[in-house]
Amino acid sequence: MSNPYFSRSPVFNEGAGAASAPQRTPNGYPTMPGYQPGQSNGQYGQQPGYGYQAGQSYGQAPAYGQQPAYGSVTPQQLSDLEARYGAPSATNVDRGRMTYDDVIVRTFGVFAVILAVGAVSWTLATSEATAGLGMLALLGGAIGALVLGLVNSFKREPSPALIMAYAVCEGAMLGAFSGVMEERYNGIVMQAVLASVATFGVVLVAYKFAGFRLGSKAQRILLTAMGGYLVFSLANFVLVWTGLVSAPWGLRGITIMGIPLGVIIGLVAVVMAAFSLTMDFESIQRGVERGLPTRYAWAGAFGLVVTLVWLYVEFLRILAILRDN
Repeated sequence: MSNPYFSRSPVFNEGAGAASAPQRTPNGYPTMPGYQPGQSNGQYGQQPGYGYQAGQSYGQAPAYGQQPAYGSVTPQQLSDLEARYGAPSATNVDRGRMTYDDVIVRTFGVFAVILAVGAVSWTLATSEATAGLGMLALLGGAIGALVLGLVNSFKREPSPALIMAYAVCEGAMLGAFSGVMEERYNGIVMQAVLASVATFGVVLVAYKFAGFRLGSKAQRILLTAMGGYLVFSLANFVLVWTGLVSAPWGLRGITIMGIPLGVIIGLVAVVMAAFSLTMDFESIQRGVERGLPTRYAWAGAFGLVVTLVWLYVEFLRILAILRDN
């Protein structure tokens, strides 16, 4: 899958074990509490005859205090049956199962934390008196987001506390980085945000109404490309950090036929992030259809946030490189 959490968690993948999804009957229906496979009240085809109880001879009346014969219904039983028949069907919310609303609410909650912390970090980074603290927030947030992102990805059960801690670190990093970019390139942050929102909307519409999906072969190709992009990004970071490449954007600043390499690679990364969103949507839909517990909505929110942050950073970097040129 696109997001590490979705790819490692068996509950969001095909072929998950019985412990990963709610138990179902041999016919594929969800089981009721107390269901035991292979057990029934009697053998098939051996139900008592109409008007008789099990073990009752023909013409024998039920003893005093016994239940009415099979086929007869008391007024109270009839009233209960009518009440149950008229009651609305149990929803995922009633059964404590994950819903799309759960994922949406938690996604907005994570982004609210990122924006709140980012506003503070932005202020620190853009003020001359606290510029040092802003750079510290940028570095510390980047390291914290990387570590907590890996921890959350490798956890089999989602942890709301760790996901919120990731949001705090991500907000510290994004706020400082965005503030510095905005001071140097006026209006660039709003452009990157609009581009990210537009891309998200287009992918969502294509997934929902056009049935856009990625096949298993395309997913493997995408994962390989994402691995190669990660290796390139780490290598470029080391070259810039060690001073082996003096250009501000490192290898991304190299031009090919007048086009900066960073723009070409950035556009490829945007396409990969968009495809990643498609697989995130598919993983969330599979989780809802399988009736996963509500706590897994945190995993869906975490996966979406990781991909959207990646998309925003790529747009921000592409716009910055274009303005430098």
